[in-house]
Amino acid sequence: MSADAPRYRIYTSPAGGWGAAAATAKVLMEQSVVTKGSRALLAMNQPGGFKCPSCAFPDATCTKKLEFCENGAKALAHEATKFRVTREFFAEHSVSELMGQSDYWLEMQGRLTEPMRYDPASDHYVPVSWDDAFALIGRHLHALDSPHHAEFYTSGRTANETAFLYSIFVREYGTNNFPDCSNMCHEPTSRGLPPSIGIGKGTVVLDDFEHAEAIFLIGHNAGTNAPRMMTPLVEARKRGAPIVAVNPMPERALVRFTEPQDIVQMATFGSTEVTSEFVHIKIGGDLALIKGMMKVMFERDAAGEAVFDQGFISEHTEGFAALRADIAAQDWPAIVAASGLDEAQIRRCADIYIRSNATIICYGMGVTQHQQGSQLVQQIANLLLLKGNFGKPGAGISPIRGHSNVQGDRTVGIDERPSQAYLDKVREVFGFEPPRDHGHHTVESIEAMLNGSAKVFIGLGGNFVRAVPDTDRSYDAMRQLDLTVGIATKLNRGHLVHGKDALILPVIARSERIETAAGEQFVTIEDSMSNVTASRGVLDPPSEHLLTETEIVCRMALATLPNSKIDWASYIDDYSLIRDKIAAVYPSIYEGFSERIKAPLGFHLDIPPRRRAWATPNGKANFLVLPGLAVNAPVDDPSMLRLATVRSHDQFNTTIYSYNDRYRGVYNDRMVLFMNADDIADRGLETGAKVALETIIDDGVVRRVEGLTIIDYPMSRGSVAGYYPELNPLLPLGHYDKTSGCPAAKAIPVRVAPMAA
Repeated sequence: MSADAPRYRIYTSPAGGWGAAAATAKVLMEQSVVTKGSRALLAMNQPGGFKCPSCAFPDATCTKKLEFCENGAKALAHEATKFRVTREFFAEHSVSELMGQSDYWLEMQGRLTEPMRYDPASDHYVPVSWDDAFALIGRHLHALDSPHHAEFYTSGRTANETAFLYSIFVREYGTNNFPDCSNMCHEPTSRGLPPSIGIGKGTVVLDDFEHAEAIFLIGHNAGTNAPRMMTPLVEARKRGAPIVAVNPMPERALVRFTEPQDIVQMATFGSTEVTSEFVHIKIGGDLALIKGMMKVMFERDAAGEAVFDQGFISEHTEGFAALRADIAAQDWPAIVAASGLDEAQIRRCADIYIRSNATIICYGMGVTQHQQGSQLVQQIANLLLLKGNFGKPGAGISPIRGHSNVQGDRTVGIDERPSQAYLDKVREVFGFEPPRDHGHHTVESIEAMLNGSAKVFIGLGGNFVRAVPDTDRSYDAMRQLDLTVGIATKLNRGHLVHGKDALILPVIARSERIETAAGEQFVTIEDSMSNVTASRGVLDPPSEHLLTETEIVCRMALATLPNSKIDWASYIDDYSLIRDKIAAVYPSIYEGFSERIKAPLGFHLDIPPRRRAWATPNGKANFLVLPGLAVNAPVDDPSMLRLATVRSHDQFNTTIYSYNDRYRGVYNDRMVLFMNADDIADRGLETGAKVALETIIDDGVVRRVEGLTIIDYPMSRGSVAGYYPELNPLLPLGHYDKTSGCPAAKAIPVRVAPMAA
């Protein structure tokens, strides 16, 4: 068998450990940055260094010399790579030719080195000066009949300072069109939690894991998507705290994990059994599980047991009676059928929760990416409220976010539905009247492109066109635009699926030094637990022709808003001036920003529920009812399976590091379908067979992906999984949570079909 041939085998070793150490060394060698990358890793997540460009999970107190994980090392190695995409590369390869290459191949070409403009006559990107690039952007934005005909996307890697200025620039231009990567992942958190607890963020800090008496993990894969989270989980398990993992597919890191920084475990090839209870939920069955647990609680309360925190409920909440009536309406046969679980296991989970006096519930996109993801998040809050699990050590709700500053971007203004109070503050601080109407989220922005009302797309980082649903339709939408602008460090598909005019604007990365006329600058990042810390790059930029994201935003503003009263040029050089403006717009949480950020470990933003304060209209935390047991629309088709799109272990969002998925035993392949053995047999199929998947939806559009290899994997019955973004063509644009706009990528109704002849 060729070394490059697809292989599938069960992975039996613990996650982490020597496998993670070997993978880190390998990626540094592949990118030819062993010496440089190793030095940079010593500065990552350390005071005076830079923040990891990968996930948003917080760092510990930096008492460890090596405060990084395998996937953080991969992200850094690919950022620090020695490989370069130059003008000679673009002269050699047409856009049509590049479109035929894989996402992995594009990633491996290396760092962008100078601004480029698309030349339609030759179908090549050609060099363009920075001045001409900004002039082109200004001309296109000036030419629009309405500011609302432009879409301004933001990646979650964008630092607070840049995101804040971007939000001010776009609002002074005249629109709230901010499609954002948060729209595609944790927007149900941002929209679902405020009516419940008054804020769209988690309430947990890292120290809470040391005091939790139980931890529930629902719908996320920490070992791949937030590996630094494994350390507090392992430590909690070692001290005897039960950890309940709820997922339709078992993930290796939550079975056994070896801490790469634990010298004894590494030397003895030891490991820790992480999960005390694995709940093999059916896709979409989380609501039934949560209601089943609450039903047990109400049953035991009725029998005279002291189950609820009645004092907390009486003083701090409303809606308890309505919740009790809703839970009473659910019967056990329906709960069991909807969850795919045994009643006995649901009762065990409830017992673990009842016995714990301090519980943390963590959740990921397995919860949020459903058609009622916002309401599902509220049910998790309901469960926590019943026992007063807010405002005390070791307790609270913890959304596990992806990109490293996706939460911070939202905090400082990247929001298509800004509050009127925020807009009033912008007017007061900057002296212009911002637009008051809601703008477009991601799905609405693509719809605007398709109907011809959107004309310009500016992407501040990211790989928008590969991340969004309905790939074929989204490609068509982008190609109808008059101008697309990609602000990026690396070449990606978004630069190849472009408008009539197109620009690629290369930027300095987070790991690299920022030198301006005012001296060395730093940026700030907010992690998923609301800690704000400084990030100072340590590497040299790969080209003298790169600009910072902040300078690009300021120069776009200068080219577009010639009569602006804002001194945009001053922000190019002195980032402390930006932080002063952030503090002026957000005085309640960012007061004294420039001084507070000097602390080596930064500072924590105020989260009112930690004080048992509720910024809701009624001043209370609210039990909110979601009737029934379904979080997705029913599909009347006996062949239907629910598809969840997932990331491999060698992947971060749309960035593909290799074709391997070590913990799931997949090598040299991404076109696979993880499927339960009984579901395979029921369809007369065999492991290793090649099949197609078709979306079951009646909207007149055929959605089909060919050439998927079936892998016998311990999925829950009726549930299948495959890789994102390869299976995004199966996700309809209209299949999303109407409260938040988040695509329901974890619950796509599909059928298995034979390959085309």
